[in-house]
Amino acid sequence: MHAIEQIISFRDETTLLVSAGALLHICRDLRYDPALGYSVLADLAAVDYHPQRPRFAVAYLLHALKHNARLRLRVLLPGREPRLPSVTGLWPAAEWPEREAFDLMGIEFTGHPDLRRILMPADWEGHPLRKDYALGYEEVQFSFNWREIDLRKDYAQE
Repeated sequence: MHAIEQIISFRDETTLLVSAGALLHICRDLRYDPALGYSVLADLAAVDYHPQRPRFAVAYLLHALKHNARLRLRVLLPGREPRLPSVTGLWPAAEWPEREAFDLMGIEFTGHPDLRRILMPADWEGHPLRKDYALGYEEVQFSFNWREIDLRKDYAQE
């Protein structure tokens, strides 16, 4: 297993595609190596690529203040039991974004000090930002499918 699977440069931004098993090791090096010094976790975000495989990605946006350098780490995760190690021990600012990714996308962060829902009620079922999450009892109408759905609706007859 390779730690860094791919290096992507696009519009002066660098992204490292990292394996889930190597995430903590790479983050530790980026955080504490004096030559690198990525001391700030600016953001953490999760993406659902359903129906593509791998289904999920988690992106970590890092900033080295000393060098004014930015770096994105991206980790791809499977659809079943998406799980990553928590980086809260390295960047305490990761605590709430990891909880948000858990709450809304269902990605588990092992070793997180308080992994519980942060936005949805504690008894909420499912993860509402997943693309396969049921939106409600009616199919959502967009401009391209409005007539097709409208014809299937039951309207009151007088």
